[in-house]
Amino acid sequence: MTPVPPAGWEERAARAVERGRRWDRWIPGILLDSPLSRLGYLGGTAFGFVWGTLWSTGRIERRAGLWVFRGMPEATFGRGGVCVGGCFLTGVGAIDDRLLAHEAVHREQWRRYGMLMPLLYLFAGRDPLTNRFEIEAGLADGRYVPRG
Repeated sequence: MTPVPPAGWEERAARAVERGRRWDRWIPGILLDSPLSRLGYLGGTAFGFVWGTLWSTGRIERRAGLWVFRGMPEATFGRGGVCVGGCFLTGVGAIDDRLLAHEAVHREQWRRYGMLMPLLYLFAGRDPLTNRFEIEAGLADGRYVPRG
């Protein structure tokens, strides 16, 4: 069941996204949407593919432009799943088109930020309601807030 977010979460989410966009202005252009970030995306995808291949006990499939690794032990990924480059690593839960759309946004974030993505995500924090990457990917599609 999707948790009910606390009152006022929308305003905090908007501030988190704006704060993240201000931080982006400090990142040198050569690191964003560049051949260098693309290399980081490919490196992340390679890591995700190897990690998923090692731990996945389910079917590996290509969906919505992502490599989806299912049946992974919970200790091998965060929350309900994690996007690493172009790979979505998850357990046995249901995967619908909206969740895949959410993860596809994370794939595009990896393409934009490359290997900066894990560090930037860490700085954005564990709370999805104030993590700009989760907010930009769609909190409802990511099952963090009820779908309206």
